[in-house]
This record gives sequence, structure tokens and C-alpha cells, in this order.
Amino acid sequence: MSQPDLVSQPDLVSQPDLILLEGLRVMAVVGVLPEEREREQLLQCDLALRVDLSAAGVSDDLDDTVDYGSVTDAVVQTLRTASPLLLERLAAQVASTVFAVDQSVESVEVILRKLHPPVPHDLGSSAVRITRRAGSSGQTDP
Repeated sequence: MSQPDLVSQPDLVSQPDLILLEGLRVMAVVGVLPEEREREQLLQCDLALRVDLSAAGVSDDLDDTVDYGSVTDAVVQTLRTASPLLLERLAAQVASTVFAVDQSVESVEVILRKLHPPVPHDLGSSAVRITRRAGSSGQTDP
């Protein structure tokens, strides 16, 4: 039995290549409430980096892909030092950080969760999800 011809299956070919970085947990200051400003809380960050992985698939060379160790190092630094009021702002700063680390990233999706949000209810987490494209005007300084 022959292998399927991917070129004749446009849905498979048109899907973007992604590098997924999931479950990055960091203690950080973010929030509006006084107790959120005074102490760190546990955040979880998930990233989906859209990048062409075809060269790396052939070469098996780190120079042809995104070094996700460098990305996570920079993202952790941003999460630990930014201290904004809103998760939305912090997610935008994380996206800008990713683009600053590697210019081959075409777009990034950032999901940022407060794992223990300060509400008087049984809420598992609160989160924001943003998508940014490289070079878009929605980028902020890391």
C-alpha cells in the first residue's frame, strides 16, 4: 500500500507548523488587588509558535529551528520581572519577548493562567489567550 500524497491533500499541507511549549509554571506578580501586588502567585504559560519547520525536518540542525530553551528562558525572565496589573498586558509582553528571541517565529499564541485566582469561588484558573503576528502593531515592549 502506498503512502498518501500530501500535495493532493491541501488540508494537511496548509496547516501551519507549530512548536508547542506547554505547562511552563512561574511565580510572578500580576494583578490589581493589593494582595496580588504584594506577593507572587503561580502562573502557567502555554505557547504555540508558528514557524516553518521544513528546513529543520531535513537538516536535523538546531540552527534551522527555534531554540525553545532560549525562548523559555526569556519568557520566564519577562514573567518574573514585568509585574503588570493585567494578565492581558503580561501575555502581550510574553508575545513580544518571543519575537525578540527568534525572528523566524511568524506568530505566537500565548495562554496565560492564574492557577489560584483570588476570587471567593471554586474557580480552577483564570486565563487569557492572545495571538500575535510578527511585525504587527499590537506588539508591546517586553
